[in-house]
Amino acid sequence: MDEQNIIINVGRQIGSGGRVIARQLAECFDCTFYDRELLNLAARESGFSERFFEQNDERKGFLRSLSHVHVPLMGENNYYKNNFSQESLYQFQSDAIRRAAEAGSCVFVGRTADYVLRDFPNVVNIFVTARLEQRVERVARRHGLNAAAARKYIESHEDARSSYYNYYTGKRWGQAESYDLCINSSLLGIEASARLVAEFIRQRMARPAATAAPTAPEPLR
Repeated sequence: MDEQNIIINVGRQIGSGGRVIARQLAECFDCTFYDRELLNLAARESGFSERFFEQNDERKGFLRSLSHVHVPLMGENNYYKNNFSQESLYQFQSDAIRRAAEAGSCVFVGRTADYVLRDFPNVVNIFVTARLEQRVERVARRHGLNAAAARKYIESHEDARSSYYNYYTGKRWGQAESYDLCINSSLLGIEASARLVAEFIRQRMARPAATAAPTAPEPLR
């Protein structure tokens, strides 16, 4: 692994704009961006279809036995067919994260990448939060929900996300001590928050300013 590589891991609350900030950081530091792309990598290397990983993404207890696996989702070359568990699926994804980090500078969104890469050099772990009312508004707009439904969506999905993270890492999702920097994007907005985080990373890594500034955000995730 090149010691000059930089690895940025971004955890985020739903509707906080964390994915947008992560993509802007990837552009700013010329890093490869990984979010759903990790599912492609893990699927390709495991022999399972991407849809199988997608159905069980960032959730604890997604698989109890082989009886829950539908045969069409399994690739012909999968050597875990007879000894598969949720830990096996997590291992596939973790291996994909490590290989991507070894190949070059990366930004990872969620999926316990901060824990998987805890022994790698030049790693910065960020967590993005936002005010609940703002997150509800964003989720409602994105999914066409009313406020009550958007709040339930956030609660259920964040419960699954935190359970997944806590189960595999032994840490607490969103707890400040698990990260190098936690930022509330509601205070400065997405653009300014991305710039602040980028400057923090430069200081943390003692790197010169990147030539490209964060660009306009894509639709919030």
